[in-house]
Amino acid sequence: MARMYSRRKGKSGSTRPYRKEKPSWIEMDAEELEQLVVQLWKQEKSSSEIGMILRDQYGIPDAKLVTGKKIMQTVRDHGLTPNLPEGMRNLIVKALRLRTHIAENNKDIHNKRALQLTESKIRRFVKYYRRTGVLPADWVYKPETAEMLITR
Repeated sequence: MARMYSRRKGKSGSTRPYRKEKPSWIEMDAEELEQLVVQLWKQEKSSSEIGMILRDQYGIPDAKLVTGKKIMQTVRDHGLTPNLPEGMRNLIVKALRLRTHIAENNKDIHNKRALQLTESKIRRFVKYYRRTGVLPADWVYKPETAEMLITR
């Protein structure tokens, strides 16, 4: 299937190895890993950053194999729920960067188009997250107030 806004097909990516049990080289148990995840979350790391830190510094390929829960589920169980999903937060940050760029370079039509596509994707995310109950039913994305949304 082709990409939505280009005429090209996507490149194939690598897949993780299929594994159901914890690897033998991991010495950390589930309690220690949960405390580490919560500690990293309190240091304002995102879930993807936490996953990379666990992989690179602690040798844990997948937190779900050790704890039985994904990183965000662990964070939610400890009462530290984020106000926005990570993917949508990243798109809002991208839209804010594009807006500041366009304010300085108002003839940059390519980045105006990129901003339109990004905000369109944000609106599609909002529809999906409202439908699934992650966001409240009356939640609306407004570019004017977007900067306040990305604070934890």
